[in-house]
Amino acid sequence: MPATLPTLTLARRSHRRGPARAPEPSGSTNPALVMAIILGSYLMVVLDVSVIITALPKIHQTLHFSAAGLSWVQGAYALTFGGLLLLGARAGDILGRRRVFVIGIALFSFTSLLGGLAQSSGWLLAARAVQGVAAAIAAPSTLALLTTSFPEGRERTRAIAAYAAVAGGGGSVGLVLGGILTDWVSWRWGLFINVPVGLALIWLAPRHLSETERRPGRFDIPGALTSTLGMSALVYGFVRAASNGWGNSVTLASFASAAVLLGAFIVTERRAPQPITPLHLFADRERVGAYVARILVVGAMFSMFFFLTQYLQGARGFNALEAGVAFLPMTVIMFAMVRRVPRMIERFGNTRLLIAGLVVALIGMAWMSRISLDSSYFPQIALPLALLGIGMGMAFTPLTTAGIAGVAAADAGSASGVVNAAHQLGGSLGLSALVTVFAAATRSAIEHPLAGVSAQTQRDYVLAHAVATAISGSALFLGLALLVSAVAVRPARARATVPSMADPVQG
Repeated sequence: MPATLPTLTLARRSHRRGPARAPEPSGSTNPALVMAIILGSYLMVVLDVSVIITALPKIHQTLHFSAAGLSWVQGAYALTFGGLLLLGARAGDILGRRRVFVIGIALFSFTSLLGGLAQSSGWLLAARAVQGVAAAIAAPSTLALLTTSFPEGRERTRAIAAYAAVAGGGGSVGLVLGGILTDWVSWRWGLFINVPVGLALIWLAPRHLSETERRPGRFDIPGALTSTLGMSALVYGFVRAASNGWGNSVTLASFASAAVLLGAFIVTERRAPQPITPLHLFADRERVGAYVARILVVGAMFSMFFFLTQYLQGARGFNALEAGVAFLPMTVIMFAMVRRVPRMIERFGNTRLLIAGLVVALIGMAWMSRISLDSSYFPQIALPLALLGIGMGMAFTPLTTAGIAGVAAADAGSASGVVNAAHQLGGSLGLSALVTVFAAATRSAIEHPLAGVSAQTQRDYVLAHAVATAISGSALFLGLALLVSAVAVRPARARATVPSMADPVQG
């Protein structure tokens, strides 16, 4: 599953209060080492989005999560990660990206340790939420440090290509790695592994990465808090509805709180001197269409990961390793697509490639939604995953391009940040919405049991039926994303090039 590209923020000159501090020179002349530090850190952040997924059944057993509450292991991380990305990028502008990068990695490593030591569901969810905060601090600096460490031209182009490969396939690798660690050692090592990697990065970064120029500016704390809390309340409302019903008083209160908080966020951003999300970015139909389509696409894919893992381990008896390896058809193809997509964009254009990719992905997801208790891995699971790998490999780059199309240079960072936030929040919202579908399908299957089967077979049947229904919801999301892209992402505005992230970062 492609992860997001970190936010590039551009400081507005009108807000400067004094001369900017010059960047500190790099302590390293070894480009390969610089690349390893940056890619290693970003891969660590990307992996934590998905490395837990194949471990969820074991976490469910160990910490006694409810079926609906289990989605928060993923959602708590994605919500704080997506909600605070823009604030993390602003921190890099003001304080220096290398310094913020090191702080973020240090906090990420510490909270990974705490999460791995969790003895209760609340403990793990708190650690995952703070992990997301740490990722939001560290991730926006990675691409900025990459662009300042490599000169324009072939070196930077190759560095960006390697970075894109990590962004495009790192999430899928996390599914496999999580399965290996869970099966061979413990699910806790999906979190513990970040600690030695993080310590190495903390030691290496000050010695080999240059500091970026600092820019005066303001932190839009009210905007960050209202957006993050509002989205959290919305997700909680869906999860609560799955377990307690849509008429439950807490469910209704959660949705009402979400409406109030998100309304406050809009008012805050209209009045803030330096808003983290300039509202005029939403005045363009192409960009808004790209944001909406991204939320739908990521919601579909993350939900499929979540539910298919439950099916493989719960109904089919796969262990965690086997479940992780089961995703390889998609993972391998997505990595292979990274090198081919730029040429395909040059030949066909962004819009055509985006629509073609979504069509292929929709076919794969619709096929996947027909799984049953008797489905064989090949072809009924492997081939749909391969189609999803092809489709998503084709769609994500043009979808990113559309999300930053037509923005002024001063807004490039904010537009990139909205793309990133849509990606992370899409995963949380999509999963929370489809958890309610899963819960309803589970109740329906229990009320209409199979005749003449064992209790275990009946349980497996209920799980398989509920998973198939939830994945049908993922197919619906992709269908809506296709419709939005066809209507809103106009061919006349589509670009024939990959979005350039190679321009020097101005603060």
